[in-house]
Amino acid sequence: MESNQQKIEQATFGGGCFWCLEAVYRDLIGVTAVVSGYAGGTKAEANYRAVCSGDTGHAEVVRIDYDPSLITYSDLLEVFWHIHDPTTPNRQGNDVGPQYRSVIFYHNEAQKAIAEESIREVAPTLWEGPIVTQLEPLDIFYKAEEYHQDYFIKVGARNPYCTIVISPKVNKFRKKFAGKLK
Repeated sequence: MESNQQKIEQATFGGGCFWCLEAVYRDLIGVTAVVSGYAGGTKAEANYRAVCSGDTGHAEVVRIDYDPSLITYSDLLEVFWHIHDPTTPNRQGNDVGPQYRSVIFYHNEAQKAIAEESIREVAPTLWEGPIVTQLEPLDIFYKAEEYHQDYFIKVGARNPYCTIVISPKVNKFRKKFAGKLK
């Protein structure tokens, strides 16, 4: 008897503000959930205030649950390279600090190998300048506070940051990846 149960895998990326990443990844076919959070720090706990101070070493990240029969890890990385600037250390636009760094947190050795190849082969075809994206094993993922989850959907046009920064990024993504949208 064949099982209808999906095999869900996870990917974790940091590319600036987690609101931007979450707003994009949630629209992809095969993505079953996107959770904003923090990873890669040196402190035993992470919350928005502490992470924003830049003192914890954590990055704002999204954890993406996806069905690999519908979307691959390589596909998720391709989107990653298009929706943030991997050439600026500790910065995305006006967001500055280590919490906004470009980073891929791999969950297993297969993801590490795919990410290494993508950093070497794909990213340089899209960006001039050296790729500064860090590649680290995921140790602990801290879920961000509830008010950060689905932020763009909940707040959207009522927040100037969403209007000025996130909306154009989402629109560019939707145009570029129209065939991969839910």
